[in-house]
Amino acid sequence: MRIHDTGDLWWKNAVIYCLDVETFMDWNDDGVGDLPGLVQRLDHLADLGVTCLWLMPFYPTADYDDGYDIADFYGVDPRLGHAGDLVEVIRTAKDRGIRVIVDLVVNHTSEKHPWFQSARKSKDSPYRDFYVWRSDKPPSTKDKVVFPDKETGIWTKDDATGEWYRHTFYHQQPDLNTANPQVRDAIAKVIGYWAELGLSGFRVDAVPFFLADAAKTPGDTVEDKHDFLKELRSFLTRRVGDAILMGEVNLPYAEQKQYFGGDGADSDQLTLQFDFIGMQNLYLALARQDARPIAKALDDRPEIPHDAQWATFVRNHDELTLDKLSKDEKQEVFDAFGPDPDMQLYDRGLRRRLPTMLGGDPRRIRMVYSLLFSLPGTPVLFYGEEIGMGENLAAEGRMAVRTPMQWTSGENGGFSRAPKRKLAGPVTEGGFSPEHVNVADQRRDPDSLLSFVQLLIRRYRECPELGWTTRAEILDQPHPAVLAHRSTWDDGSLVALHNLGAEPAMVPLRFPDYDDTVALVDLLQDGSCTIDARGATEVELDGYGYRWLRVVREGDRRLI
Repeated sequence: MRIHDTGDLWWKNAVIYCLDVETFMDWNDDGVGDLPGLVQRLDHLADLGVTCLWLMPFYPTADYDDGYDIADFYGVDPRLGHAGDLVEVIRTAKDRGIRVIVDLVVNHTSEKHPWFQSARKSKDSPYRDFYVWRSDKPPSTKDKVVFPDKETGIWTKDDATGEWYRHTFYHQQPDLNTANPQVRDAIAKVIGYWAELGLSGFRVDAVPFFLADAAKTPGDTVEDKHDFLKELRSFLTRRVGDAILMGEVNLPYAEQKQYFGGDGADSDQLTLQFDFIGMQNLYLALARQDARPIAKALDDRPEIPHDAQWATFVRNHDELTLDKLSKDEKQEVFDAFGPDPDMQLYDRGLRRRLPTMLGGDPRRIRMVYSLLFSLPGTPVLFYGEEIGMGENLAAEGRMAVRTPMQWTSGENGGFSRAPKRKLAGPVTEGGFSPEHVNVADQRRDPDSLLSFVQLLIRRYRECPELGWTTRAEILDQPHPAVLAHRSTWDDGSLVALHNLGAEPAMVPLRFPDYDDTVALVDLLQDGSCTIDARGATEVELDGYGYRWLRVVREGDRRLI
Protein backbone atom coordinates (compact mmCIF):
# COMPACT_ATOMS: atom_id res chain seq x y z
CA MET A 1 0.00 0.00 0.00
CA ARG A 2 1.40 3.41 -1.03
CA ILE A 3 0.62 5.01 2.31
CA HIS A 4 2.55 8.15 1.39
CA ASP A 5 -0.10 8.93 -1.23
CA THR A 6 -2.47 9.76 1.62
CA GLY A 7 -0.30 12.71 2.55
CA ASP A 8 -0.21 14.18 -0.96
CA LEU A 9 -3.99 14.08 -1.40
CA TRP A 10 -4.69 14.67 2.28
CA TRP A 11 -8.37 15.46 1.78
CA LYS A 12 -9.26 11.94 0.60
CA ASN A 13 -9.02 10.52 4.12
CA ALA A 14 -9.36 13.65 6.26
CA VAL A 15 -11.80 14.17 9.13
CA ILE A 16 -13.44 17.60 8.77
CA TYR A 17 -15.10 19.43 11.68
CA CYS A 18 -17.40 22.40 11.07
CA LEU A 19 -18.04 25.05 13.73
CA ASP A 20 -19.39 28.55 14.13
CA VAL A 21 -16.94 30.66 16.14
CA GLU A 22 -19.88 32.63 17.53
CA THR A 23 -21.35 29.60 19.33
CA PHE A 24 -18.26 27.52 20.11
CA MET A 25 -16.41 29.10 23.07
CA ASP A 26 -16.71 32.58 24.60
CA TRP A 27 -13.40 33.55 26.23
CA ASN A 28 -14.14 37.17 27.17
CA ASP A 29 -17.59 36.39 28.59
CA ASP A 30 -19.58 38.86 26.51
CA GLY A 31 -21.97 36.09 25.44
CA VAL A 32 -20.50 35.64 21.95
CA GLY A 33 -18.01 32.94 21.04
CA ASP A 34 -14.66 34.25 19.84
CA LEU A 35 -11.39 33.26 18.22
CA PRO A 36 -9.40 33.31 21.50
CA GLY A 37 -11.98 30.86 22.87
CA LEU A 38 -11.59 28.63 19.82
CA VAL A 39 -7.82 28.50 20.37
CA GLN A 40 -8.43 27.26 23.91
CA ARG A 41 -10.52 24.38 22.58
CA LEU A 42 -8.31 23.22 19.71
CA ASP A 43 -6.88 20.48 21.90
CA HIS A 44 -10.37 19.00 22.16
CA LEU A 45 -10.45 18.73 18.37
CA ALA A 46 -6.94 17.30 18.25
CA ASP A 47 -7.83 14.72 20.90
CA LEU A 48 -10.96 13.84 18.93
CA GLY A 49 -8.82 13.16 15.86
CA VAL A 50 -9.95 16.03 13.63
CA THR A 51 -7.52 16.78 10.79
CA CYS A 52 -9.30 19.72 9.12
CA LEU A 53 -11.26 22.53 10.76
CA TRP A 54 -13.95 24.32 8.71
CA LEU A 55 -14.90 27.73 10.07
CA MET A 56 -18.30 29.18 9.22
CA PRO A 57 -18.24 32.90 8.31
CA PHE A 58 -16.32 35.09 10.77
CA TYR A 59 -16.35 38.22 8.61
CA PRO A 60 -17.94 41.60 9.47
CA THR A 61 -21.65 41.21 8.91
CA ALA A 62 -25.03 42.84 9.30
CA ASP A 63 -25.92 39.47 10.88
CA TYR A 64 -29.24 39.05 9.16
CA ASP A 65 -28.28 35.56 7.95
CA ASP A 66 -26.04 34.38 10.79
CA GLY A 67 -22.91 35.80 9.19
CA TYR A 68 -23.59 34.71 5.60
CA ASP A 69 -24.44 38.34 4.73
CA ILE A 70 -20.87 39.63 4.55
CA ALA A 71 -20.08 43.34 4.75
CA ASP A 72 -16.30 43.03 4.29
CA PHE A 73 -14.61 40.05 2.63
CA TYR A 74 -11.22 41.07 4.07
CA GLY A 75 -12.14 41.54 7.72
CA VAL A 76 -12.97 39.74 10.95
CA ASP A 77 -16.15 40.45 12.90
CA PRO A 78 -14.90 42.54 15.86
CA ARG A 79 -17.18 40.58 18.20
CA LEU A 80 -15.12 37.49 17.41
CA GLY A 81 -11.64 39.03 17.52
CA HIS A 82 -9.33 40.36 14.85
CA ALA A 83 -7.06 39.10 12.09
CA GLY A 84 -4.24 38.44 14.55
CA ASP A 85 -6.51 36.11 16.52
CA LEU A 86 -7.36 34.22 13.35
CA VAL A 87 -3.67 33.79 12.55
CA GLU A 88 -3.20 32.34 16.05
CA VAL A 89 -6.01 29.86 15.38
CA ILE A 90 -4.39 28.77 12.11
CA ARG A 91 -0.91 28.55 13.64
CA THR A 92 -2.02 26.66 16.75
CA ALA A 93 -4.19 24.29 14.73
CA LYS A 94 -1.26 23.56 12.42
CA ASP A 95 0.85 22.70 15.46
CA ARG A 96 -1.82 20.16 16.42
CA GLY A 97 -1.85 18.66 12.93
CA ILE A 98 -5.11 20.36 11.93
CA ARG A 99 -5.56 22.26 8.67
CA VAL A 100 -8.04 25.15 8.55
CA ILE A 101 -10.50 26.01 5.78
CA VAL A 102 -13.11 28.77 5.82
CA ASP A 103 -16.41 29.57 4.18
CA LEU A 104 -16.16 31.34 0.83
CA VAL A 105 -19.51 33.11 0.37
CA VAL A 106 -19.35 34.87 -3.00
CA ASN A 107 -22.83 34.40 -4.39
CA HIS A 108 -23.83 37.63 -2.69
CA THR A 109 -22.79 40.36 -0.28
CA SER A 110 -24.59 42.11 2.53
CA GLU A 111 -26.58 45.15 1.48
CA LYS A 112 -24.24 46.95 3.90
CA HIS A 113 -21.17 46.05 1.84
CA PRO A 114 -19.44 49.18 0.42
CA TRP A 115 -19.80 47.79 -3.10
CA PHE A 116 -23.57 47.67 -2.84
CA GLN A 117 -23.79 50.92 -0.92
CA SER A 118 -22.11 52.57 -3.91
CA ALA A 119 -24.01 50.55 -6.53
CA ARG A 120 -27.44 51.51 -5.24
CA LYS A 121 -26.72 55.27 -5.21
CA SER A 122 -26.40 55.73 -8.95
CA LYS A 123 -26.59 53.88 -12.25
CA ASP A 124 -23.20 55.42 -13.00
CA SER A 125 -21.51 53.93 -9.92
CA PRO A 126 -18.31 51.98 -10.74
CA TYR A 127 -19.80 49.14 -8.69
CA ARG A 128 -23.21 49.17 -10.39
CA ASP A 129 -22.38 46.15 -12.55
CA PHE A 130 -21.04 44.24 -9.55
CA TYR A 131 -24.71 43.31 -9.02
CA VAL A 132 -27.63 42.15 -11.18
CA TRP A 133 -30.24 44.81 -12.02
CA ARG A 134 -33.32 45.12 -14.20
CA SER A 135 -35.29 48.23 -15.15
CA ASP A 136 -38.62 46.56 -15.96
CA LYS A 137 -40.92 45.15 -13.32
CA PRO A 138 -40.10 41.44 -12.87
CA PRO A 139 -42.69 38.69 -13.18
CA SER A 140 -43.57 36.58 -10.17
CA THR A 141 -40.57 34.60 -8.91
CA LYS A 142 -42.24 33.09 -5.88
CA ASP A 143 -41.24 29.61 -7.08
CA LYS A 144 -37.53 30.55 -7.04
CA VAL A 145 -37.37 31.76 -3.46
CA VAL A 146 -34.91 29.87 -1.20
CA PHE A 147 -36.45 31.17 2.04
CA PRO A 148 -40.24 31.17 1.47
CA ASP A 149 -40.94 32.17 5.05
CA LYS A 150 -39.21 35.53 4.54
CA GLU A 151 -39.32 36.39 0.83
CA THR A 152 -42.00 36.38 -1.88
CA GLY A 153 -39.63 36.79 -4.83
CA ILE A 154 -35.99 37.20 -5.81
CA TRP A 155 -36.20 40.82 -7.04
CA THR A 156 -36.49 43.91 -4.84
CA LYS A 157 -37.00 47.48 -6.05
CA ASP A 158 -34.38 49.95 -4.92
CA ASP A 159 -35.90 53.41 -4.49
CA ALA A 160 -32.75 55.41 -5.24
CA THR A 161 -32.62 54.43 -8.92
CA GLY A 162 -36.04 52.86 -9.42
CA GLU A 163 -34.56 49.55 -10.58
CA TRP A 164 -34.82 46.05 -9.17
CA TYR A 165 -31.83 44.08 -7.88
CA ARG A 166 -31.71 40.29 -7.72
CA HIS A 167 -31.22 38.35 -4.49
CA THR A 168 -31.41 34.57 -4.62
CA PHE A 169 -31.56 34.46 -0.82
CA TYR A 170 -32.73 37.27 1.50
CA HIS A 171 -33.28 40.75 0.06
CA GLN A 172 -30.52 41.92 2.40
CA GLN A 173 -28.13 39.77 0.30
CA PRO A 174 -27.89 41.18 -3.24
CA ASP A 175 -26.40 38.75 -5.78
CA LEU A 176 -22.95 39.42 -7.17
CA ASN A 177 -22.73 39.48 -10.98
CA THR A 178 -20.06 36.95 -11.94
CA ALA A 179 -20.60 37.81 -15.61
CA ASN A 180 -18.52 40.89 -14.78
CA PRO A 181 -14.75 40.13 -15.06
CA GLN A 182 -14.10 42.71 -12.35
CA VAL A 183 -16.24 40.71 -9.94
CA ARG A 184 -14.39 37.53 -10.82
CA ASP A 185 -11.08 39.28 -10.22
CA ALA A 186 -12.34 40.55 -6.87
CA ILE A 187 -13.33 37.04 -5.82
CA ALA A 188 -9.89 35.72 -6.77
CA LYS A 189 -8.27 38.46 -4.67
CA VAL A 190 -10.38 37.43 -1.68
CA ILE A 191 -9.19 33.84 -2.09
CA GLY A 192 -5.61 34.99 -2.47
CA TYR A 193 -5.76 37.20 0.61
CA TRP A 194 -6.95 34.48 2.98
CA ALA A 195 -4.70 31.86 1.41
CA GLU A 196 -1.71 34.04 2.32
CA LEU A 197 -2.67 33.71 5.99
CA GLY A 198 -2.09 29.95 5.89
CA LEU A 199 -5.48 28.48 5.06
CA SER A 200 -5.73 25.09 3.38
CA GLY A 201 -8.75 25.97 1.27
CA PHE A 202 -12.38 26.97 1.29
CA ARG A 203 -15.83 25.52 1.64
CA VAL A 204 -17.65 27.20 -1.26
CA ASP A 205 -21.21 28.24 -0.48
CA ALA A 206 -24.08 27.76 -2.95
CA VAL A 207 -21.85 26.94 -5.93
CA PRO A 208 -24.51 26.64 -8.69
CA PHE A 209 -25.98 29.99 -7.67
CA PHE A 210 -22.74 31.95 -7.70
CA LEU A 211 -21.78 30.48 -11.09
CA ALA A 212 -25.17 31.25 -12.63
CA ASP A 213 -24.11 34.49 -14.37
CA ALA A 214 -20.50 33.61 -15.16
CA ALA A 215 -20.91 33.00 -18.92
CA LYS A 216 -23.50 35.63 -19.82
CA THR A 217 -21.33 38.35 -21.32
CA PRO A 218 -20.88 38.01 -25.10
CA GLY A 219 -17.23 37.95 -26.12
CA ASP A 220 -16.05 37.33 -22.55
CA THR A 221 -13.16 34.94 -21.95
CA VAL A 222 -15.48 32.81 -19.83
CA GLU A 223 -17.64 30.91 -22.33
CA ASP A 224 -18.97 28.34 -19.87
CA LYS A 225 -19.78 28.85 -16.20
CA HIS A 226 -17.45 25.99 -15.29
CA ASP A 227 -14.56 27.91 -16.86
CA PHE A 228 -14.73 30.37 -13.97
CA LEU A 229 -14.63 27.54 -11.43
CA LYS A 230 -11.59 26.11 -13.24
CA GLU A 231 -9.93 29.52 -13.07
CA LEU A 232 -10.49 29.74 -9.31
CA ARG A 233 -9.16 26.21 -8.73
CA SER A 234 -6.09 26.92 -10.85
CA PHE A 235 -5.48 30.22 -9.08
CA LEU A 236 -5.76 28.65 -5.62
CA THR A 237 -3.49 25.75 -6.57
CA ARG A 238 -0.83 28.18 -7.78
CA ARG A 239 -1.00 30.02 -4.48
CA VAL A 240 -1.27 26.96 -2.20
CA GLY A 241 -0.42 23.71 -3.95
CA ASP A 242 -2.48 21.34 -1.77
CA ALA A 243 -5.39 23.65 -0.95
CA ILE A 244 -8.97 22.49 -1.56
CA LEU A 245 -12.31 23.81 -2.75
CA MET A 246 -15.11 21.88 -1.03
CA GLY A 247 -18.38 22.78 -2.70
CA GLU A 248 -22.04 22.87 -1.72
CA VAL A 249 -23.69 21.48 -4.85
CA ASN A 250 -27.11 20.04 -4.06
CA LEU A 251 -27.85 18.61 -7.50
CA PRO A 252 -28.42 15.14 -8.99
CA TYR A 253 -25.26 13.05 -9.29
CA ALA A 254 -24.95 13.50 -13.07
CA GLU A 255 -24.82 17.28 -12.65
CA GLN A 256 -22.56 17.11 -9.62
CA LYS A 257 -19.98 15.23 -11.67
CA GLN A 258 -19.55 18.28 -13.91
CA TYR A 259 -18.47 20.34 -10.90
CA PHE A 260 -15.55 17.97 -10.27
CA GLY A 261 -14.38 18.54 -13.83
CA GLY A 262 -16.23 16.08 -16.01
CA ASP A 263 -14.50 12.98 -17.36
CA GLY A 264 -10.88 14.02 -16.92
CA ALA A 265 -8.41 11.95 -14.92
CA ASP A 266 -7.76 14.88 -12.58
CA SER A 267 -10.26 17.23 -11.00
CA ASP A 268 -9.87 20.82 -12.18
CA GLN A 269 -12.87 22.39 -10.45
CA LEU A 270 -14.10 21.38 -7.00
CA THR A 271 -11.89 19.07 -4.95
CA LEU A 272 -14.72 17.75 -2.77
CA GLN A 273 -18.51 17.88 -2.97
CA PHE A 274 -21.04 17.10 -0.29
CA ASP A 275 -23.00 13.92 -0.99
CA PHE A 276 -26.51 15.30 -0.51
CA ILE A 277 -28.07 12.38 -2.38
CA GLY A 278 -26.42 9.85 -0.07
CA MET A 279 -27.38 11.82 3.04
CA GLN A 280 -31.05 12.09 2.09
CA ASN A 281 -31.25 8.39 1.24
CA LEU A 282 -29.60 7.61 4.58
CA TYR A 283 -32.53 9.19 6.40
CA LEU A 284 -35.04 7.47 4.14
CA ALA A 285 -33.33 4.17 4.95
CA LEU A 286 -33.40 4.95 8.69
CA ALA A 287 -37.11 5.82 8.50
CA ARG A 288 -37.89 2.53 6.75
CA GLN A 289 -35.27 0.49 8.65
CA ASP A 290 -34.34 -0.73 5.19
CA ALA A 291 -30.77 -0.27 3.90
CA ARG A 292 -31.61 -0.48 0.21
CA PRO A 293 -31.93 3.30 -0.40
CA ILE A 294 -28.34 3.72 0.83
CA ALA A 295 -27.10 0.86 -1.33
CA LYS A 296 -28.79 2.37 -4.38
CA ALA A 297 -27.29 5.81 -3.71
CA LEU A 298 -23.82 4.28 -3.42
CA ASP A 299 -24.34 2.37 -6.65
CA ASP A 300 -25.61 5.52 -8.39
CA ARG A 301 -22.55 7.60 -7.50
CA PRO A 302 -20.77 8.47 -10.75
CA GLU A 303 -17.11 7.80 -11.31
CA ILE A 304 -15.10 10.86 -10.29
CA PRO A 305 -11.47 11.92 -10.86
CA HIS A 306 -8.94 10.02 -8.76
CA ASP A 307 -7.98 13.12 -6.77
CA ALA A 308 -11.58 14.23 -6.10
CA GLN A 309 -13.69 13.13 -3.17
CA TRP A 310 -17.21 12.93 -1.77
CA ALA A 311 -17.77 14.69 1.55
CA THR A 312 -20.13 12.51 3.59
CA PHE A 313 -22.20 13.82 6.47
CA VAL A 314 -25.10 13.10 8.80
CA ARG A 315 -25.85 16.69 9.77
CA ASN A 316 -24.76 20.18 8.75
CA HIS A 317 -25.47 23.75 9.81
CA ASP A 318 -28.57 24.22 7.63
CA GLU A 319 -31.93 22.52 7.65
CA LEU A 320 -31.69 18.79 6.96
CA THR A 321 -32.79 19.11 3.35
CA LEU A 322 -34.83 16.32 1.79
CA ASP A 323 -35.47 18.05 -1.51
CA LYS A 324 -34.09 15.26 -3.71
CA LEU A 325 -36.53 12.69 -2.32
CA SER A 326 -39.97 12.23 -3.83
CA LYS A 327 -42.93 13.83 -2.09
CA ASP A 328 -43.97 10.50 -0.56
CA GLU A 329 -40.40 9.65 0.49
CA LYS A 330 -39.98 13.05 2.12
CA GLN A 331 -43.21 12.51 4.02
CA GLU A 332 -41.92 9.17 5.29
CA VAL A 333 -38.91 10.92 6.79
CA PHE A 334 -41.07 13.71 8.23
CA ASP A 335 -43.40 11.14 9.82
CA ALA A 336 -40.50 9.23 11.35
CA PHE A 337 -38.26 12.05 12.54
CA GLY A 338 -40.19 15.33 12.51
CA PRO A 339 -43.96 14.86 12.63
CA ASP A 340 -44.55 18.19 14.37
CA PRO A 341 -44.69 21.03 11.79
CA ASP A 342 -42.45 23.07 14.11
CA MET A 343 -39.70 20.50 13.49
CA GLN A 344 -39.90 21.10 9.74
CA LEU A 345 -38.62 24.00 7.65
CA TYR A 346 -39.50 25.36 4.20
CA ASP A 347 -41.50 22.18 3.49
CA ARG A 348 -38.24 20.56 2.45
CA GLY A 349 -36.24 19.78 5.57
CA LEU A 350 -35.93 19.23 9.30
CA ARG A 351 -34.41 21.51 11.91
CA ARG A 352 -33.40 18.75 14.28
CA ARG A 353 -30.19 16.95 15.17
CA LEU A 354 -29.74 13.20 14.82
CA PRO A 355 -29.94 12.14 18.51
CA THR A 356 -33.36 13.72 19.04
CA MET A 357 -34.66 12.32 15.76
CA LEU A 358 -33.65 8.85 16.95
CA GLY A 359 -35.25 9.36 20.36
CA GLY A 360 -31.88 9.34 22.09
CA ASP A 361 -31.42 5.61 21.38
CA PRO A 362 -27.65 5.09 21.83
CA ARG A 363 -27.68 1.93 19.69
CA ARG A 364 -29.08 3.70 16.65
CA ILE A 365 -26.96 6.85 17.16
CA ARG A 366 -23.74 4.83 17.27
CA MET A 367 -24.79 2.69 14.35
CA VAL A 368 -25.37 5.80 12.21
CA TYR A 369 -21.96 7.29 13.01
CA SER A 370 -20.31 3.93 12.42
CA LEU A 371 -22.03 3.89 9.02
CA LEU A 372 -20.92 7.46 8.26
CA PHE A 373 -17.25 6.70 8.87
CA SER A 374 -17.40 3.43 6.93
CA LEU A 375 -18.80 4.99 3.76
CA PRO A 376 -16.33 5.75 0.97
CA GLY A 377 -15.52 9.44 1.28
CA THR A 378 -14.37 12.10 3.71
CA PRO A 379 -16.59 12.44 6.81
CA VAL A 380 -17.67 15.91 7.92
CA LEU A 381 -18.86 16.49 11.50
CA PHE A 382 -20.90 19.46 12.70
CA TYR A 383 -19.83 20.72 16.12
CA GLY A 384 -21.47 18.88 19.01
CA GLU A 385 -22.13 15.72 17.04
CA GLU A 386 -19.28 14.00 18.86
CA ILE A 387 -21.21 14.25 22.16
CA GLY A 388 -24.75 13.84 20.84
CA MET A 389 -26.05 17.39 21.19
CA GLY A 390 -29.70 18.07 20.48
CA GLU A 391 -31.46 21.09 19.03
CA ASN A 392 -33.46 23.90 20.63
CA LEU A 393 -36.71 24.35 18.71
CA ALA A 394 -37.34 27.62 20.55
CA ALA A 395 -34.68 29.18 18.29
CA GLU A 396 -35.82 30.50 14.94
CA GLY A 397 -35.45 28.42 11.78
CA ARG A 398 -32.02 26.97 11.15
CA MET A 399 -30.72 28.43 14.41
CA ALA A 400 -32.32 25.47 16.22
CA VAL A 401 -29.22 23.39 15.46
CA ARG A 402 -26.71 26.23 15.97
CA THR A 403 -26.95 26.40 19.75
CA PRO A 404 -23.92 27.04 22.02
CA MET A 405 -21.44 24.19 22.38
CA GLN A 406 -21.92 22.20 25.58
CA TRP A 407 -18.58 21.91 27.37
CA THR A 408 -19.64 21.27 30.97
CA SER A 409 -22.74 20.67 33.05
CA GLY A 410 -22.44 24.16 34.52
CA GLU A 411 -24.13 27.44 33.71
CA ASN A 412 -24.60 27.97 29.96
CA GLY A 413 -22.92 24.63 29.38
CA GLY A 414 -19.53 26.19 30.07
CA PHE A 415 -19.81 28.16 26.82
CA SER A 416 -19.86 31.56 28.52
CA ARG A 417 -20.17 33.16 31.94
CA ALA A 418 -22.33 35.95 30.53
CA PRO A 419 -26.02 36.25 31.51
CA LYS A 420 -28.29 34.04 29.41
CA ARG A 421 -29.89 37.08 27.78
CA LYS A 422 -26.53 38.01 26.22
CA LEU A 423 -25.71 34.62 24.72
CA ALA A 424 -25.29 34.27 20.97
CA GLY A 425 -28.09 31.71 21.03
CA PRO A 426 -30.26 29.81 23.50
CA VAL A 427 -28.69 26.77 25.16
CA THR A 428 -30.45 23.45 24.51
CA GLU A 429 -32.86 22.44 27.26
CA GLY A 430 -34.53 19.27 28.48
CA GLY A 431 -33.03 15.81 28.13
CA PHE A 432 -30.25 17.07 25.84
CA SER A 433 -29.28 20.03 28.01
CA PRO A 434 -25.67 20.48 29.19
CA GLU A 435 -26.61 18.83 32.48
CA HIS A 436 -27.00 15.57 30.55
CA VAL A 437 -24.83 16.09 27.45
CA ASN A 438 -21.42 17.75 27.69
CA VAL A 439 -17.77 17.25 26.81
CA ALA A 440 -16.32 17.24 30.33
CA ASP A 441 -18.39 14.30 31.56
CA GLN A 442 -17.89 12.27 28.39
CA ARG A 443 -14.12 12.76 28.41
CA ARG A 444 -14.02 10.73 31.63
CA ASP A 445 -16.37 8.01 30.43
CA PRO A 446 -14.81 5.28 28.24
CA ASP A 447 -18.31 4.18 27.21
CA SER A 448 -19.45 7.65 26.10
CA LEU A 449 -20.41 8.68 22.59
CA LEU A 450 -17.33 10.93 22.55
CA SER A 451 -15.08 7.94 23.22
CA PHE A 452 -16.86 5.97 20.52
CA VAL A 453 -16.46 8.73 17.92
CA GLN A 454 -12.77 8.98 18.85
CA LEU A 455 -12.46 5.24 18.14
CA LEU A 456 -14.26 5.59 14.82
CA ILE A 457 -11.97 8.41 13.75
CA ARG A 458 -8.86 6.48 14.73
CA ARG A 459 -10.00 3.39 12.84
CA TYR A 460 -11.07 5.46 9.83
CA ARG A 461 -7.63 7.09 9.68
CA GLU A 462 -6.01 3.64 9.94
CA CYS A 463 -8.05 2.41 6.96
CA PRO A 464 -7.16 4.61 3.97
CA GLU A 465 -9.14 2.27 1.73
CA LEU A 466 -12.29 3.98 3.09
CA GLY A 467 -11.23 7.24 1.48
CA TRP A 468 -9.36 5.92 -1.52
CA THR A 469 -11.61 3.15 -2.85
CA THR A 470 -13.12 4.04 -6.21
CA ARG A 471 -16.55 2.86 -5.06
CA ALA A 472 -18.27 0.73 -2.45
CA GLU A 473 -18.90 -2.86 -3.44
CA ILE A 474 -22.38 -3.79 -2.18
CA LEU A 475 -22.29 -7.38 -0.92
CA ASP A 476 -25.16 -9.76 -1.56
CA GLN A 477 -27.00 -10.96 1.55
CA PRO A 478 -30.66 -11.67 2.34
CA HIS A 479 -31.55 -9.06 4.98
CA PRO A 480 -33.16 -5.82 3.69
CA ALA A 481 -32.31 -4.01 6.92
CA VAL A 482 -28.60 -4.73 6.54
CA LEU A 483 -26.08 -2.84 4.46
CA ALA A 484 -22.95 -4.88 3.78
CA HIS A 485 -20.25 -3.26 1.68
CA ARG A 486 -16.58 -3.68 0.97
CA SER A 487 -14.01 -0.96 0.34
CA THR A 488 -10.72 -1.89 -1.30
CA TRP A 489 -7.64 0.09 -2.25
CA ASP A 490 -4.35 -1.46 -3.29
CA ASP A 491 -3.78 -4.35 -0.82
CA GLY A 492 -6.14 -3.03 1.85
CA SER A 493 -9.76 -4.11 2.17
CA LEU A 494 -12.46 -3.56 4.79
CA VAL A 495 -15.92 -5.12 5.05
CA ALA A 496 -18.55 -3.10 6.94
CA LEU A 497 -21.99 -4.29 8.03
CA HIS A 498 -24.76 -2.16 9.54
CA ASN A 499 -28.17 -3.30 10.72
CA LEU A 500 -30.76 -0.55 10.40
CA GLY A 501 -33.40 -2.78 11.97
CA ALA A 502 -34.22 -3.62 15.58
CA GLU A 503 -34.04 -7.39 15.07
CA PRO A 504 -30.72 -9.29 15.26
CA ALA A 505 -29.48 -10.86 12.04
CA MET A 506 -27.08 -13.60 11.03
CA VAL A 507 -25.63 -12.37 7.75
CA PRO A 508 -24.19 -14.92 5.31
CA LEU A 509 -21.48 -13.56 3.01
CA ARG A 510 -19.57 -15.13 0.17
CA PHE A 511 -16.20 -13.93 -1.13
CA PRO A 512 -15.14 -15.85 -4.27
CA ASP A 513 -11.70 -14.20 -4.10
CA TYR A 514 -11.01 -15.39 -0.50
CA ASP A 515 -10.31 -18.78 1.04
CA ASP A 516 -9.59 -20.19 4.50
CA THR A 517 -6.20 -18.42 4.65
CA VAL A 518 -8.06 -15.12 5.03
CA ALA A 519 -9.61 -13.81 8.26
CA LEU A 520 -11.98 -10.92 8.97
CA VAL A 521 -10.75 -9.14 12.12
CA ASP A 522 -13.15 -6.81 13.94
CA LEU A 523 -11.78 -3.28 14.39
CA LEU A 524 -14.45 -1.93 16.76
CA GLN A 525 -14.56 -4.80 19.25
CA ASP A 526 -12.68 -7.98 20.05
CA GLY A 527 -13.33 -10.85 17.71
CA SER A 528 -13.02 -12.09 14.16
CA CYS A 529 -14.83 -14.15 11.56
CA THR A 530 -13.38 -17.18 9.83
CA ILE A 531 -13.81 -17.85 6.14
CA ASP A 532 -14.03 -21.38 4.80
CA ALA A 533 -12.27 -22.78 1.76
CA ARG A 534 -15.18 -21.72 -0.47
CA GLY A 535 -14.95 -18.09 0.74
CA ALA A 536 -18.10 -18.30 2.86
CA THR A 537 -18.69 -16.85 6.31
CA GLU A 538 -21.48 -15.69 8.60
CA VAL A 539 -21.49 -12.43 10.55
CA GLU A 540 -23.67 -11.94 13.61
CA LEU A 541 -25.29 -8.52 14.04
CA ASP A 542 -27.32 -7.24 16.97
CA GLY A 543 -30.37 -5.10 16.42
CA TYR A 544 -28.93 -1.77 15.20
CA GLY A 545 -25.58 -3.54 15.25
CA TYR A 546 -22.45 -2.72 13.26
CA ARG A 547 -19.14 -4.44 12.43
CA TRP A 548 -15.93 -3.24 10.78
CA LEU A 549 -14.02 -6.27 9.54
CA ARG A 550 -10.52 -5.86 8.15
CA VAL A 551 -9.47 -8.42 5.60
CA VAL A 552 -6.26 -10.02 6.94
CA ARG A 553 -4.16 -12.42 4.89
CA GLU A 554 -1.22 -14.55 5.91
CA GLY A 555 1.86 -12.40 6.23
CA ASP A 556 -0.10 -9.15 6.39
CA ARG A 557 2.07 -6.53 8.13
CA ARG A 558 -0.61 -3.94 8.87
CA LEU A 559 -1.29 -3.34 12.54
CA ILE A 560 -4.70 -4.38 13.81
